[in-house]
Amino acid sequence: MRTIDQTINAAVQPLTDALSAFIFYSVHIGGADLPLIVCWLIAGALFFTAYLGFINLTGFRHALHIVSGRYADPEHSGEITHFQALTAAVSGTVGIGNIAGVAVTVSLGGPGAVFWLAMAGLVSMTTKFVECTLGVKYRTINADGSASGGPMHTLKNGLARRGLGGLGKVLGNFYALSIVIGCLGIGNMFQSNQSYRQLLVVTGGDASMLQGMGWLAGLVMAVLVAAIIIGGITSIARVTSKLVPFMVVTYVLLALAVIGLNIGRVPDAIAAILSGAFTPHGVAGGAVGVMILGFQRAVFSNEAGIGSAAIAHSAVRTDTPLTEGFVALLEPFIDTVVICTLTGLVLVITFDTPALTGSGLVGIELSAAAFAKTFAWSPVPLAAIAFMFAFSTMLAWAYYGTKGWTFLFGHGRKRELAFSLIFCVFIVIGASVELGAILDFADALIFVMAIPNLIGLYIMAPEIKADLKAYRARMRDGSVHSSEKVS
Repeated sequence: MRTIDQTINAAVQPLTDALSAFIFYSVHIGGADLPLIVCWLIAGALFFTAYLGFINLTGFRHALHIVSGRYADPEHSGEITHFQALTAAVSGTVGIGNIAGVAVTVSLGGPGAVFWLAMAGLVSMTTKFVECTLGVKYRTINADGSASGGPMHTLKNGLARRGLGGLGKVLGNFYALSIVIGCLGIGNMFQSNQSYRQLLVVTGGDASMLQGMGWLAGLVMAVLVAAIIIGGITSIARVTSKLVPFMVVTYVLLALAVIGLNIGRVPDAIAAILSGAFTPHGVAGGAVGVMILGFQRAVFSNEAGIGSAAIAHSAVRTDTPLTEGFVALLEPFIDTVVICTLTGLVLVITFDTPALTGSGLVGIELSAAAFAKTFAWSPVPLAAIAFMFAFSTMLAWAYYGTKGWTFLFGHGRKRELAFSLIFCVFIVIGASVELGAILDFADALIFVMAIPNLIGLYIMAPEIKADLKAYRARMRDGSVHSSEKVS
């Protein structure tokens, strides 16, 4: 007799297969498969990086100045500070994939995948700059003073400004609907499911007293999430501004400790990463395959081009949209260039290439084994960090889904609370049952969103370039934010 989740899976599977076949359609290049959605995202990142004169590098220092509060003004429109906006957005991208997903990528592609992962992270910074600048520029300030922004507003308001109002409305509604459904998968059920699975591992696996009690773990997580998201972005930002720095620093220190205690292996590891990036032997379709794997993991991790983070950044307190674009540069740097690269380096240092690609371990199990080679006790703190990653991701995606929901059905406190209730119910569902087809469908929808989002970014690229030119001119003559300076 079929269980409920098996019945749902069977019903959804045909739709999931069709959508996945469309969005993840691949072309065969150099002995490896390149998903067209990855090509779409990377092409956008490369285009904007070149078009804006490598703003990801030249604007990095200015981004740090803005995040530090140097140009803050409490009188400006918005709800949260630049730092809070950054941590809220980072909480949505730094998730279990930074630990488990990198391990999968390195186990398939070998050490060389780490190099391409970092390179993709660097160019993805520019896509974030563009989409988050536009998110603030075309946001809506509601009657209660709250801000609503993101790709759905950018598409609707930005394209209407160009006489493409009909197209903008259709694309905006499609984006909003996709993020409402998609957030219940990638930002909800997957996170609660993996958190429960990791909890089982550290409490005895099949012998754990929590075996079969996913509903209870999900209920506890749902209550914790509800207590925070009910207060909206200001409440979420207060939590993430403390949680994100703590969990990121803790993970980075743990990784650096592993690297430091294996410092003698670092030169060989770096050599393996560089040589593997260009001359791999029999791994993942050769050099092209390794590059594809690294780029794919990077764009899947930092979500640059998907536009979700622009929703959080749009709540920032500023009257100069470009300032938040600069802040957004830091997000892929933290998520991909720092955290994902450190995970990859730990894996390469602790395992030789044959062991990486043939250990039989997958995902978070491989990462846990890598850390445990140096610290036998590391699986426990790693599980706690993984839970924090998952929990913070749920907070951010609850907000993203709420903004998609109110875009479709209208702004209002009752509508926000209704979606919060739906979101929390799905946390319990995610931890309780196996819903593979629904998760796959939701994940595919997330990447479908990159299509209308990047179309809008391409159309509006010239105005970003013009705004950046004017902003730099103001910086040179000393007039930029002169009224906002606090130091």
